[in-house]
Amino acid sequence: MRITVLGGCGAWPAAGQACNGYLVEQEGFRLLIDPGYAVVPRLLEVLDAAEVDAVLVSHGHPDHCADLHPLLRARALSDAPAAALPVHSLPGALDAVLALDGAGALRGAYEVRAFEAGDGFELGPFHVESWLLPHWVPNAGLRLSAGGGTLAYTGDSGPSPSLLELARGADLFLAEATYPEQVPADAAPYLSSALDTGVTAARAGVGRLLLTHWWPGTDLALPEAAARRTFDGPVEVARPGLSVELPG
Repeated sequence: MRITVLGGCGAWPAAGQACNGYLVEQEGFRLLIDPGYAVVPRLLEVLDAAEVDAVLVSHGHPDHCADLHPLLRARALSDAPAAALPVHSLPGALDAVLALDGAGALRGAYEVRAFEAGDGFELGPFHVESWLLPHWVPNAGLRLSAGGGTLAYTGDSGPSPSLLELARGADLFLAEATYPEQVPADAAPYLSSALDTGVTAARAGVGRLLLTHWWPGTDLALPEAAARRTFDGPVEVARPGLSVELPG
């Protein structure tokens, strides 16, 4: 399993950056997870829009799904329109994005396949498990397994015992870490710090920690250093272009 970071900003894309976006490949299958703001231009640097086989979205905040819209336009408005794109999301999470062109404008360009947080399902070569994690809107933590490798992804999440279950034994823990050490009190139930994410990674026995959803303008050495204080395994920050190969 190969994971390529397309973007790692939270909230909005900093200059020259993109928000959350991850291309996950296995056995020739190309899965796009969380196409947030400015992800599509990054994606088109590595493959054509028609080559995406499916999309998987953790939750409906636009920094995780807004670029589904230009992706669908690129597929539907080309000289040779692509087949309907399977889009997996929580119920209603993508209604606003899919309505941007008005009713029916992209009819036939996508097929929404809703799942409930807590469901397990097959998606191409991947087995997907999901957990409801605390955020301002319903958010699904996602665990993908294929070919002997496992990716655990938090979406956005505040503190929860389910994070440990999600991450346990994963080869790669792709974890929201908006703040290096301290989450402001008003956001503390809904977001995480790199320091606390390191604790979860250590307790879960993950192989590697990849920090994402950093606040635009953050000195990326800070979340990395914070996580290293609580997790002694490999730690990196989700910089665009980073590619990780998992076992299997």
